[in-house]
Amino acid sequence: MISGNEIKKSLLASLWFMFLTFPIMVIRVNTVEDIIEWRWINMAYIGIGVFFLSFLWRYLIRKKDMGRKKAESSEIQDVPVVQRLMTERRFYLPGLILTGIFIVVFPFVFSMYQTNIMINALMYIMLGLGLNIVVGLAGLLDLGYVAFYAVGAYSYALLNHHFGLGFWTLLPVAGMLAAVFGIILGFPVLRLRGDYLAIVTLGFGEIIRLVLENWNEFSFGPSGIANIPRPGFFGAEMSLQTNTVFIYFAMILMTVLTIFVVNRLQDSRIGRAWIALREDEIACQAMGIDKTRTKLTAFALGATWAGFAGAVFAAKTTFINPASFTIWESIIILCVVVLGGMGSIIGVIFGALVLILLPEYLRAFSEYRMLIFGTLLVIMMVFRPGGIVSNVRKTYQFQGAEPEK
Repeated sequence: MISGNEIKKSLLASLWFMFLTFPIMVIRVNTVEDIIEWRWINMAYIGIGVFFLSFLWRYLIRKKDMGRKKAESSEIQDVPVVQRLMTERRFYLPGLILTGIFIVVFPFVFSMYQTNIMINALMYIMLGLGLNIVVGLAGLLDLGYVAFYAVGAYSYALLNHHFGLGFWTLLPVAGMLAAVFGIILGFPVLRLRGDYLAIVTLGFGEIIRLVLENWNEFSFGPSGIANIPRPGFFGAEMSLQTNTVFIYFAMILMTVLTIFVVNRLQDSRIGRAWIALREDEIACQAMGIDKTRTKLTAFALGATWAGFAGAVFAAKTTFINPASFTIWESIIILCVVVLGGMGSIIGVIFGALVLILLPEYLRAFSEYRMLIFGTLLVIMMVFRPGGIVSNVRKTYQFQGAEPEK
């Protein structure tokens, strides 16, 4: 039943939006004929659209609140639909087979441009899973994660430039150097948490970028490093398209390895220690967990995957400079984790695919694509604040021993 109060609220919302968008949507200056065009029909569209959307918005909010109250009253844990489908055997195996077939045929069916976009998405899956260790599992808000990404990229570029070493030789080196920088960052922030930790890690990321930008003798400064070799396969000559397909399948293997390792870490002793540290640091110490080692391990392992992704980025683009590793990269990677679902491996994968692929496929909307993209993100975070696939807390049920017969 629509009340008069709801009509009044919707009317006020439409008038407010019409007032805010008036200079942009109504007034248009024609510089060729030197006249002002008044597009009043746009204001009518905005008013009518906002009027009906406000009804829809309040209806969805009310439905969400009712669903939450029902879940609280029934004491049933809300398990995401995607996660329920993946845990059921009748859906798991067919879904896995179809996904595998799609992954294999993708570079042969779609263009090289689409393959490059998918490679970027796979890199952000690796970066998101690495940051998920630090933020999602250990609960350490790291805004300087792009620094480890830069360390991996420059490790490959500089060592290849000075010593001529190949990609596959330097890939583990890039991961190890990034892990060392993760430990270097970890020591000063052992006593910090929350906002203070975020500020210090943000400063660390900016320090790395400024050093790379100003130390010309070491990093070639703002001009960057060009002609970085692409990954090879036993010295075989490959065209650009063939090499792109090769990088695609190499990234698939690396992403699968990342998922496997992160999943094993999450269920291991150190993974449970990270979760305990996230939930309650004092209780974690009281249970005998070494807080220093736990934090340093989280920073080191999270940085390792950023180093791997950085080396792949340098090899794929064949050119890097400090402008590629700004604070906005850290924010995008953090958005992948938060939007997908903190602590959820499946969620991070979906978050990376949405954040990287959606803006590219919205290019058809021209200048409105980022507006649509931002609106979708806002709606997503309002109705799914836990992420696309939120992490479900594991529950254990004690069953007494069966009586002897």
